[in-house]
Amino acid sequence: MRFSKLYAPTLKEAPSDSDLVSYEYLVRGGFIRKVAAGIFTYLPLGNTVLQKITAIVREEMNHAGCQELLMPIAQPANIWKESGRWDDYGPEMMKLQDRHNRSFTLGPTHEEMITVTVKNELVSYKELPKNLYQINTKYRDEIRPRFGLLRAREFIMKDAYSFHTNEASLDETYQQMYQAYERILERMGLDYMAVEADSGAIGGSDTHEFVILAENGESPLLTCKECGYRATDERAQYQAQYDYPDEALADIEEVSTPDQKTIDQISTFLKVETKKIVKSLLFKGKTGYILALIRGDLEINLAKLKAIVNDQTLELAQPDDVLKDFSTPIGFIGPVGLEKEGLKIIADLSVKGLKNFVTGAMKWDKHFINVNVDRDFHVGIWQDIKMVTKGDACPNCSKPLEETRGIEMGQVFKLGQKYSKSLDANFTDEDGNKWPFFMGCYGWGISRSIAGVVEQLHDENGILWPLSLAPYHIIITLINPKDETQTQAAEAIYHLLKKAGEEVLLDDRENSPGSKFKDADLIGIPIRVTVGKGIQKAKVELKLRNHSQKNEISISEGFDLLLQEIKKAKEAYDPRKRS
Repeated sequence: MRFSKLYAPTLKEAPSDSDLVSYEYLVRGGFIRKVAAGIFTYLPLGNTVLQKITAIVREEMNHAGCQELLMPIAQPANIWKESGRWDDYGPEMMKLQDRHNRSFTLGPTHEEMITVTVKNELVSYKELPKNLYQINTKYRDEIRPRFGLLRAREFIMKDAYSFHTNEASLDETYQQMYQAYERILERMGLDYMAVEADSGAIGGSDTHEFVILAENGESPLLTCKECGYRATDERAQYQAQYDYPDEALADIEEVSTPDQKTIDQISTFLKVETKKIVKSLLFKGKTGYILALIRGDLEINLAKLKAIVNDQTLELAQPDDVLKDFSTPIGFIGPVGLEKEGLKIIADLSVKGLKNFVTGAMKWDKHFINVNVDRDFHVGIWQDIKMVTKGDACPNCSKPLEETRGIEMGQVFKLGQKYSKSLDANFTDEDGNKWPFFMGCYGWGISRSIAGVVEQLHDENGILWPLSLAPYHIIITLINPKDETQTQAAEAIYHLLKKAGEEVLLDDRENSPGSKFKDADLIGIPIRVTVGKGIQKAKVELKLRNHSQKNEISISEGFDLLLQEIKKAKEAYDPRKRS
């Protein structure tokens, strides 16, 4: 391809709404253009990278024994209602109606669709297991689309679904897909780790995320160097170690706390440590209100709380609802005297054993001091609902956990019989008995992978694509197209590389040399061959994108030496190593 013919409108300035380096470089480099919040057009360079990612994922899925199909994006509401997720999935689901007032969703995922596709036709144990996948567009109406392709509303995803007669078969396929995901990341040349994760609205039991390491990663990861424990912050467990001094129970007392609503304000006003305050957060879900209690210096993990009550719609109650239903401002909610039919109180393990603590008093500008569990109120469920952080004790070996950051690229799930039972999808065993399928689900973010790679592999000048994903492997920078000697040499090298099957871009534009070098670095092409004044001495310049060193190559006796050096450069190129 000639740069003069390529549609790659590069920009000098970052977009005004740039919030991550990947978004900045992909826009500036002419890979993508924003259409609306969370919706993008992939320009030729972006689409080339997209297709290379797709090819790697498709090859590994086929190698793992998956079969590709294609399902509709628009899905009828009735199958989601049968599974129970029409309301449970939440406001991220884009719902619409056709001209006959029939309800549909633009599929955020396809568990229901694949299940109803195979039910009644995949019926015998002899046909199992089966693993089916698609590469398709998904839509999730994110409340705040951000981070460019990392948190988009419309995105491209590979999703696979497996069907089994038993858990042992599911385990086997789960491991096969786990290994396939490792191969995908290795082929992309990325530093990554697999971590225990939360299953969220997808459901199921075991699940692992495959994340690439990046300083600006969206996901905090808790890791243990001692035993190898790894988990997302939503999933992470810890060894609860709360040793409180034995103290006599003091009498509960209501005190005035005018305009003191936050934990820090109350701590300062009452002259007590934040760990002696119990934070009371009121949530609302499908079955009503839930009061979650945790020590004041800790944070609640909403994913854990949702899993405990099996309600993905759970969210913080709105101030107007709290005032209406409890006659109390939200900043003064507490467990003492809290009465509401159906309300559940769930307390974190940090509250267990705590004595003479502070809570809201269910009155404006009032708090209780010297509150104690069982005497003053009762807890319905004791459970770990804490957000685990750096320094907490590893759940396996008790060593302090460390924190790093990463970007999710894929996730594998053991769905069990969640969807087969709700959608009445069964197979017949060798005795003629019908049983619900055991199912697995395996997702990979095709389009978000583009941004993920850039977040890990970039420098101050632009992107550093691995060879497996680069839109072009080699760029020939022709310094002066008006110089006949330079042009003839550049054209000869260009045609020779094309004939050799190389993915090569010839920058034949009449731009300044500086702007050409900057574009090559910004776009992230791994190898640059510069044809300039050195051609008068039959020399061209060879440079790797990740190295500052430039090597002069003689072409006085032809191009064999140049081809050999390009081959060596490709073999040596690793964008993770820079100099």
